Amino acid sequence: DMVRAATTELTWDELGYPEAAGLPRLRRQLAAYLARGRGARVEPGQLVVSAGTLDAVMRLCRGLRAAGHTHVAVEEPGWTQLRLTVAAAGLTPVPIPVDEHGLRVDLLREAGGVRAAIVAPAHQFPTGVVLTPARRAELADWARETDGLVMEDDYDAEFRYDRHPVGALQGVAPEHVALLGSLSKTLSPAVRLGWIAAPERWTDALTARDTGGTPPPVIDQDAFTRFVSSGSYDRHLRASRLRYKRRRDHLLRELEARLPGQPVGGAAAGFHLLLPLTDCPAGAVVEEAARADVRLASLDDYRAAPAATDTPTASTLVVGYGNLTDQAVPGAVQRLAHAIERVRAQEHGA
Repeated sequence: DMVRAATTELTWDELGYPEAAGLPRLRRQLAAYLARGRGARVEPGQLVVSAGTLDAVMRLCRGLRAAGHTHVAVEEPGWTQLRLTVAAAGLTPVPIPVDEHGLRVDLLREAGGVRAAIVAPAHQFPTGVVLTPARRAELADWARETDGLVMEDDYDAEFRYDRHPVGALQGVAPEHVALLGSLSKTLSPAVRLGWIAAPERWTDALTARDTGGTPPPVIDQDAFTRFVSSGSYDRHLRASRLRYKRRRDHLLRELEARLPGQPVGGAAAGFHLLLPLTDCPAGAVVEEAARADVRLASLDDYRAAPAATDTPTASTLVVGYGNLTDQAVPGAVQRLAHAIERVRAQEHGA
């Protein structure tokens, strides 16, 4: 009965073998949503429905390899899974440093033989920086000059708390940018559904038999189509932004109370904060906090190579709060503060 109810609005043809690019109705809704919410310039025919961001990256990398590419630039530090996916597709990941203005496009230019890059301009993970307007323009120029491709990872761009979300780079250079999004942060990682708004020259490769992936189940695509078309998705995003902003504010208040004077970075958007530590190693704090059932990461965990010890972010904690309940915030911060105190005492021989 549940399956019958879920499929009453699907046509006989739609319940057959699915279109490789995804349900046409969903692609029309996504094109409108991305124009409205992300400032993208995309036609439904340029959209391909994927099983999430990593599936999108794998498909694009297979297409790049078939077109003769050998290397793909990735942000350093950055999401480790992206680097692993590039390598799994048979390409060599090239780490390019990120500073307080975002990706170092000047160093990208110096990396010979690289004409493709994966970048998170709206909110970089894990540093939390936003690619500045000057760097955005530089990156778009680089893509045009090299006839290259920027894979824009838009993973949590909707969750900006201090101002409206930054518009997608794709809207500035649609002929050289593929915009990648998913429902992992807005709904759940368990919903394996995402999208690729790709330049027209890449859409065939994304759905070709030798480079394409398997589209998500049609029933899931149909359910999300209705969720978007009814306005429920926009309402859900507005409510979620408010909920996560309140949790972030609660977390910041508790950190100030338990760790007065502790600098905090990356608070303007997303679901994590950065805590730079000046007098103790982040890795030791991560291990000590784990004993108290507090899960953290060190910024070094997201680097291809450890940072030099004299860099400002050499010892930095990455504190996620996406899965932290509001009630758990005070206790978690208290246990974190105790872990930092214990490591400091060990470091200074107290």
